[in-house]
Amino acid sequence: MNDNNMELRGLIDTTEARVNITWGGQNGDLLETVAYDASDRMVRQWITEAVRHGSVPGIALDGHADFSEFVIDRFAATMTRPYNLIQVRPKTPFG
Repeated sequence: MNDNNMELRGLIDTTEARVNITWGGQNGDLLETVAYDASDRMVRQWITEAVRHGSVPGIALDGHADFSEFVIDRFAATMTRPYNLIQVRPKTPFG
């Protein structure tokens, strides 16, 4: 486990998750963790507001961001990634 994962293990509660977003060929994480069991609707609302306000490192401000058709995947913590992860990505032809 790398040092970054060791730091995250102590900082992120088991009921929380990091959120990773892919938007317009860019990728970034929300600065704050969210409830792992938050509804897809709530996750979409949070990330839409964050991207529209330019507060996601790695993703340029986009006042017209719309995640209504994006896929939300949830991954439980593992030994190599000791925190829950929610990934938001565009739909693709294969899934």
